[in-house]
Parts: sequence; C-alpha cells; structure tokens
Amino acid sequence: MSDSPDKADELAGTEQPFVQHLMELRDRLVRAIMAVAVVAAVLAIYPGPAALYDLLAAPLVAHLPAGSTLIATSVISPFMVPLKVLMMTALMIALPVVLYQLWAFVAPGLYASEKKLVLPLVISSTILFFIGVAFCYFFVFGRVFAFIQSFAPKSITASPDIEAYLSFVLTMFLAFGLAFEVPVVVVVLVRMGIFSIEKLKEFRGYFVVLAFIIAAIVTPPDVVSQLALAIPMCLLYELGIWAAQLFIRQTKAPEPDAPAADA
Repeated sequence: MSDSPDKADELAGTEQPFVQHLMELRDRLVRAIMAVAVVAAVLAIYPGPAALYDLLAAPLVAHLPAGSTLIATSVISPFMVPLKVLMMTALMIALPVVLYQLWAFVAPGLYASEKKLVLPLVISSTILFFIGVAFCYFFVFGRVFAFIQSFAPKSITASPDIEAYLSFVLTMFLAFGLAFEVPVVVVVLVRMGIFSIEKLKEFRGYFVVLAFIIAAIVTPPDVVSQLALAIPMCLLYELGIWAAQLFIRQTKAPEPDAPAADA
C-alpha cells in the first residue's frame, strides 16, 4: 500500500546524512553572517557609526540641560561604542535573513502540522520584538528622561557616560522586546498543552501582579518606565489569549487516519 501524498510531503528531507546536515548548517551560518556583514558595511559608509550613535542618543540629549553633552570616560570608548551600535543595528536589520536561514535549515525535518505552527510564530515573534524596541525608543525614552530630569537638582549638571547609556539602552530594548513576546509565549503554552485557555483566563489577576514585579526589576526605579512596561504586558496577555483560541484551531494537527474498513 503506497503512502499518501500528505505523508510523503511531511517526511520529505528527513533522511539526509549527518555530514550533509553539518554542511548545510555551515552554509546557512555563512549566509547569515554575510547578510549581517553586508548591512554593517553599508551602514559604516552611510550614515556611519557616529551618526547611528547620535540617533540612539537623541532621546536623552533632547532632555539634557542646555550645554550638557554625553561624555566618554574611557580612551577607546569614542571608537568602540559607536562600533557596537553599528553591529547591533546591522544585526537587527539583517534579522529577517538570519531567521530565514534558520527556518530553511529546520523546515525539511518538520511535519506539515509543525510547519504551520513554527513559521507563524517565528514571523510574529520577530515583528513583536521590533514593535517592543520601537515602542521603547519612540515612546518610553522621552518620558523616562523627562521624568528623571525633572527630579535632578539645579546644582547638578547631567553628563552621562556613553558606555553607561549604551548599556542602559540595550537593557531597555531587550526588556521591552521580550515583554512584547507575551502573546507568542501564551500561544505556545496553549499549543503544547501546558495550560488551557480557561486556566490562562483564571491566571489574569496573578499575571497583572507578575507584570508589575517584572517591570519593577528590569526597568529603572521610576514609575513611568514601570507603567510603560507593565501595562502593555497586561494588554498583550489578553491579546495572547485571544490569538491562542484562533491560532490553535488553524494549526491543529490532523487526526490519525481511521483504520480502513476494507483492510
């Protein structure tokens, strides 16, 4: 009895030799690294590392007192910090290519039902991470820095260190980027059967408390940034519950074939 077309398609590509898998992994990694390198080279030419750092520092500089600037306390900081910003920006721009290479490597070994689950999650998690970073840069930073400066004594002239600022920015970007992954985490938990939709609905009150605890830990000790992180997490939790109900129906694995009556 021959295999059905669906079953043949699901198992396609799963019998490759181990060495061939390693060679393909190497090729995928090289392509991902080349994509990052090409984007970094273009950014190095225009707008340049210094301009990228100026763009990153713009929300803080806009709220510094007149005449204040950022400072470099290390000899090599004026070179290394913009270079780190350049590489970080190149990685974020090239991230779709990097994720595609990862997907192209693992997809042949997945069943059709698993492909329906993984690919939408990869795309949605990438988009949500970028939205979280953009929300942090365009909305949160301006309000946080204005709030902090409003408490600064008149006798203090703020001149933040560029390395400390970069560390702060990366921490905030990571915190908000991961916080915006809440819907994806909720969908995965439901899809894997760890929690049911009903249990997640019952957990709402506990999640609100958990969101504010996380915000208090990962953000600066000011109420603005904590609310800016906790409130979106709570809203995204509700979005995740709604998405899980829709997503599970669309990616549900097919039922096993019933025994043929004339077998």
